[in-house]
Amino acid sequence: MIGAYSSNYDNDENFESLFEDGHWEWDENVMQLVFTSDRPRRESSYESTLQTTFGPVEFKDNLDLLDELRFRKLFQRKTVETDVVTVQDIKDLVLYTAPLKMLISAPATINVLHLRATHRFLRALIFYCQYYLQTSDEMSKRSLELEAKIRTHRSDEIERIFQMNLEDLRLLVAKEYCNLIMGDDEFKKYHHMGLSKKTRSLTKKEAHLFENVLRIAIQITWIALGRKAFNQIEKEVHRIFKTPIFNFADHRLNSMNTEKLSNEEQKILLGHCVHYGKKIKTQSPLANEAFCSRHIDFRMFGLGIIKYNGLPSRLRYFEQMLIAPEILLSKFEISLGIVGLPRSNFDTMLREIKVPLSGASTSSSRVRQSVGRLTSSRMSRSSAGGKQKSTTSATMQPLYKDIVIPEPSNTDSSAEFSCETLPTAPCDQDQQNKWLRWIKLHTNRKNKHKKH
Repeated sequence: MIGAYSSNYDNDENFESLFEDGHWEWDENVMQLVFTSDRPRRESSYESTLQTTFGPVEFKDNLDLLDELRFRKLFQRKTVETDVVTVQDIKDLVLYTAPLKMLISAPATINVLHLRATHRFLRALIFYCQYYLQTSDEMSKRSLELEAKIRTHRSDEIERIFQMNLEDLRLLVAKEYCNLIMGDDEFKKYHHMGLSKKTRSLTKKEAHLFENVLRIAIQITWIALGRKAFNQIEKEVHRIFKTPIFNFADHRLNSMNTEKLSNEEQKILLGHCVHYGKKIKTQSPLANEAFCSRHIDFRMFGLGIIKYNGLPSRLRYFEQMLIAPEILLSKFEISLGIVGLPRSNFDTMLREIKVPLSGASTSSSRVRQSVGRLTSSRMSRSSAGGKQKSTTSATMQPLYKDIVIPEPSNTDSSAEFSCETLPTAPCDQDQQNKWLRWIKLHTNRKNKHKKH
């Protein structure tokens, strides 16, 4: 980094050097040094581009045939017969169906979504939500069964394991989230106080970027989990990031007849690291998990980043979930929604391709499949709790397997700190460049339209 250029005209208070209060850095796109100002942008200039509100955002989940063909031609990743569904596939689909004004007003969203740390964050969030829904369903069944039974020590032990697993999975999400809000590593250039963290805080800019990433992450998680229980996923993600006080999704759905959790369900699903304070001083449940008083193996905070030798099976399982190539997930017996399943089992919109019944005509089966896709999509997004299941879905084979997390071992966690980092595979640069060109094209069109 080259220091800022000092002006020789200090006596002239109106003079301002072109290269003042900034730094130089190498830009790989233009292959030259580029000057970057460390001064905060004026709020007024940013407010002019702040078009997306903090209200609900509708993604175009049901595309017509023309839009699907355009997506396949311009953005869909080239696949082979033995390919599997990847997080990048879901990411591309969500970006294509997202409101265009949301991406234009915050182009940094594209870059943030294609960071290696964000990739780990999305994987951890999908995995947590999948296990949360799985545990929520199991606790609902147990609550009904225990009404006519006496609780035993075995019941308490099973629920303790559920609680411990959920707390560990929240911690995996929390460690990546803390890097984001603190501006560490890859997130440094997106910090609200600049690279040096000395400029005036751009709170509106940060809030806008955060909301974009969070909404897209929710949509990615929903598609990865087979487009089911959207409202339950949205409420839980908002809860762990924003606390129940600022849970926008919960307030929006408050008028609906949502099921209330029993005391036992709250204890298991929310954990014991929940601290409610005043509205201004309250911390998100993710921050509470990171600073919880329970015993936490310090190696959990470095999974996916630091190279550890001799990890126990539980931590090795978590590490593989975060960074293993999608094609190896089935080999490691890791269930991550539809991620890692054969790509040929899904259509362009990543909906499962149903095998038509024997004797039915091809055209009629396609019509039934299209109607079924539209109906299931609408029902999934309007489902309040996701706990009620229809009789037809109960007889169908599940789209993906349940998560089975190895139990913690008695291995001593007092191992030495490791300074060696894991080799990291870069995110798909080609896909990222496609989206940046797409956003730039529409931004230029928008600016030309304003001039005329």
